[in-house]
Amino acid sequence: MRRISQRFGALRVRIGSTGTALAVAAATVPVLALGLGAAPAYAAPLPGGLGPCVPGSCPNPFPGVNNGPFAGRDNAINVFVGDDFLVRGRAAEAEGRVVVLDDFDQQKEAGASSLYNLGIAGVGSRVPPPAGADFLTTGGNLTVAPGQRLDLTGGVLETPGVARYAGTESGTVDGRLVHDQGAARPYVGLRDELTAASQCYARVGGSSRPATGTAVNEGGQTVFRGNGRSPIQVFNVDFDLTAPGGGPQGLVFENIPDDATVLVNILGANRTVNTYSGGIDDSTDPLNALRERLLWNIPDATSVRLQGIGQMQGSFLIGDQASMTTVTMAGVNGRFFTTGSLTHTSIEGGGGGQEFHAYPFDGDLPDCSGPGPVTGEVRVLKTDADTGETLPGAEFELWRESNGIRGLQTGGTTPDTRVTDCVTAADGRCAVTTTSGTYYWRETAAPAGYELPDPAVFGPLVLTEGNAGRGVQVEARDIAVPGPDNHGSIHLTKTDRTDDSPLPGAVFETWRETNGIAGLQTTGVNPDIRFGPGCSTDEDGRCDFTDLPLGDYYLLETAVPEGFARPENPVFGPYAVTAANSSTGVEVELSNERREPCKGKNC
Repeated sequence: MRRISQRFGALRVRIGSTGTALAVAAATVPVLALGLGAAPAYAAPLPGGLGPCVPGSCPNPFPGVNNGPFAGRDNAINVFVGDDFLVRGRAAEAEGRVVVLDDFDQQKEAGASSLYNLGIAGVGSRVPPPAGADFLTTGGNLTVAPGQRLDLTGGVLETPGVARYAGTESGTVDGRLVHDQGAARPYVGLRDELTAASQCYARVGGSSRPATGTAVNEGGQTVFRGNGRSPIQVFNVDFDLTAPGGGPQGLVFENIPDDATVLVNILGANRTVNTYSGGIDDSTDPLNALRERLLWNIPDATSVRLQGIGQMQGSFLIGDQASMTTVTMAGVNGRFFTTGSLTHTSIEGGGGGQEFHAYPFDGDLPDCSGPGPVTGEVRVLKTDADTGETLPGAEFELWRESNGIRGLQTGGTTPDTRVTDCVTAADGRCAVTTTSGTYYWRETAAPAGYELPDPAVFGPLVLTEGNAGRGVQVEARDIAVPGPDNHGSIHLTKTDRTDDSPLPGAVFETWRETNGIAGLQTTGVNPDIRFGPGCSTDEDGRCDFTDLPLGDYYLLETAVPEGFARPENPVFGPYAVTAANSSTGVEVELSNERREPCKGKNC
């Protein structure tokens, strides 16, 4: 049952609440929060029932890291990944149930062990999921590189774990494979819930959650000093947990009450933890004693690096859905929940054996049962510019405006934030549910038979509390690659208006009318489409724009020859390229006025 905890000093009293008992009806159904009345602010669990061991045979207590017989079974999610889970380098295993909303991709480095264990670890808590349960669930593709193997059996071949996947499957998987297009559907909502919880744990009313203790990086170690009395010990860290130069350091906790929950909020856009603390033997390092009530919360970082030779203790929550977390720690002992992507790998040129070990999180956290951040759909609709038919197979990136500079910046020192990738489905749509903000869709590859638009950026799309219910959408139109019978040309002659002589050096762009709005629009949410490269008039004053699909076009004059004035309105057209004129082309004559030389004392 969902519990409410009250603490008085070191005394902990558990009060059962009324309601339906928590249970797992099937391996594909997550344990959901029961929707009971709001718990006190100091006694709330993680969202969705995540954290504790799910019966029925949970050991009490969980054993330390070992390679003995199974100590029990735990059907809770131990690793949750909101985007892609990438196994690289010499990483070894992930114990417990693993849920991935997008792709699981195993491509370990050459020369490493070809094996990655999942569900059952050779060395760990030795509390795997129930026999025959879903060890791995993925909402995308399940890919294991040739010559490698994903093992969901732990050597117990008569009751293998299940790999349930929604997309495609390739490679060698020891276990039972189940193709299920709705595999990840029960877990999709957890992503936004975890993002909201991560923000709530870190902030109250837009300001950092009040700390109950201090965290000081002393170089060789970071010391967390509690106040000795609060049932939730809160620490706010705005620095990397590393030694000078980025090397490993120790992690020390002092003055923490017995049975208190420890919440460490690691704030900042990019964060690294590099430690030698934590041990295989629970008696060798005091950090191990905090394992099942310690949460490392990283709400903002889009790049997270977890490094070191230690057996890291405690659970992790990474709240930014655009994040990539790279884990090269020897061991992570606790739940691991990221709303972004995860790379499990080893240090370059170094040893392997990196492991996730399954341990519960039983702490009580700040109550985040109130309204979370506003979320809604940000969509792009891909269509044929001529017919309006929807187009599958267009590849897009969704970017969030984050650097305060107008327009989309994808490179440089301060780019905007890439949220995710998407390929349009049969209905021509990509849709992403995300928090309120300003977004851009960037088309990176057109469907077969179509040309990539120029510009290929669509937006800004502004998702607000007012429109989140219906979402925001932009239509992106692609032009078919010209064929022999469906294209024409425009032939431009540019002259000097004074004497009708040919005028070289005038530069034009060709834009196709695609958005159904009168006149040329080159920017905004739904611009027309630029077609082909620019053209500079030659010595005869000519520019030829060829291979134009049938349609209406504008010529935009972007530069004029030396000594001539740019027109007040540099847009000309529209000019209709039709089947009737496709063989001869459309002839256009334009002229420029000379710019009078400057005279007088102000020249």
